[in-house]
Amino acid sequence: MFSRYRKDSTAPVSTAPESRAVPAHEMARVTPSAQIAAPLPPANPPRPSFKAQPATPIAATAAANDKDRRRRQRILEVKSELHTRLLDNLNLAALDNASEAELRAEISAIAAEALSDINFALTSEERLALNQDLYFEVRGLGPLEPLLKDDTVNDILVNGPNRVFIERDGRLELTDVTFKDERHLLRIIDKIVSAVGRRVDESNPYVDARLADGSRFNAMVPPVAVDGSLVSIRKFKKEKLGINDLVNFGAFSEEMAMYLEAAVATRLNVIVSGGTGSGKTTTLNALSSFIDNSERILTIEDTAELQLQQVHVGRMESRPANVEGKGAVTQRDCLRNALRMRPDRIIVGETRGEEVIDMLQAMNTGHDGSMTTIHANSARDGISRLENMVAMAGIEMPLKAVRSQIASAVNLIVQASRLQDGSRRMVSITEVTGMEGDIITMQEVFRFERTGLEPNGKIIGHFTGSGIRSHYSERFRRWGYDLPSSIYDAVK
Repeated sequence: MFSRYRKDSTAPVSTAPESRAVPAHEMARVTPSAQIAAPLPPANPPRPSFKAQPATPIAATAAANDKDRRRRQRILEVKSELHTRLLDNLNLAALDNASEAELRAEISAIAAEALSDINFALTSEERLALNQDLYFEVRGLGPLEPLLKDDTVNDILVNGPNRVFIERDGRLELTDVTFKDERHLLRIIDKIVSAVGRRVDESNPYVDARLADGSRFNAMVPPVAVDGSLVSIRKFKKEKLGINDLVNFGAFSEEMAMYLEAAVATRLNVIVSGGTGSGKTTTLNALSSFIDNSERILTIEDTAELQLQQVHVGRMESRPANVEGKGAVTQRDCLRNALRMRPDRIIVGETRGEEVIDMLQAMNTGHDGSMTTIHANSARDGISRLENMVAMAGIEMPLKAVRSQIASAVNLIVQASRLQDGSRRMVSITEVTGMEGDIITMQEVFRFERTGLEPNGKIIGHFTGSGIRSHYSERFRRWGYDLPSSIYDAVK
């Protein structure tokens, strides 16, 4: 069936030798050591007990688990053998035009022939799962494919071929997904990176790439990865979360949403600060929804993740060097070029290096309303990190001049955090108000206050104003956002 997807000639595939039952006439040739292995009856057999003997559920469970483990291992070996046979039989060039139904039918037929040849019986559920896994091996990313299709999974973390973790609802879980061995895992990694024109091997042991659906992919292979290849996939959200969604999820309050709408609409320069996985990009996406459709927006990212809904958006993505070490395009290169493209706002996905200089200058020279994210644990730490990035750029400037540049460029720092129960909250909104001497002055207008911890580990708390009126209240009023002073009141 579907012979047009088979190769014209296929080499016979060797099958594993089958176990042979020992005939009765050969039993006489069993070695003495094997005969001794059988236990002899005791000389004084104990009297039979009339009491019910306690069952041994632990031993029975251990034996059942060991049997299941051996069967799973055997199924993995069979799947690897069938995958090899598929590669030998399928005409991969012709599969580009094959439909999913045709390819699944062809895989099912080849798998049935192979299972008959090796005389390995599967239940109907195991056969369906095997055919599905083989389809993922040919068309998808093998064992990772079901995790990529699961919308409840946010991150996929692979620590070698036998340990695959996922993040769901902010918490890490160990899955039962495994690879056959390190070579299987390396084959999947190579399949991902080769699709985007990258390579990874001993001479280039790490790679950063983007999957077809926009998910962020990073891999590090031996010898740098000691216990097996390390893979991390930050999944791309197909549906963008808006401000209302984040308010409903408890990420911040309605009063904070009103304030942020005024801040973005009146073109304050905003920095979203937070740790890894704290929701910085999600927050930046939500804030961008307050930008008017009449403005020209340019986005610059290492991995294109922002999902802006405005009409006039230009997206740029940096590029690493090629095999010869040439052709690299950094975020700073994109940012310098963006300044010549008549932007109203510039949004940098993440500022982490020397591009901070150009970002601060853009905020200071007519591109009000620009936004970016940085890695920091608090608003004050965010200012210190900006200072450090300026120093790392190699520009000799007095510290006071650097701080003056930051104070005049940055208006607002939004601090996002992933709390210990896995929830993501906007824990602080801080305004940069200017300088006093050599110190950048700041004031917190909103914060999240923790009040307790539930028995299940969930954090109890509420959002509150600080009682301090916004430094930019007059600016808000002039732009038509006359916020009530009550939104800044402290909540007990």
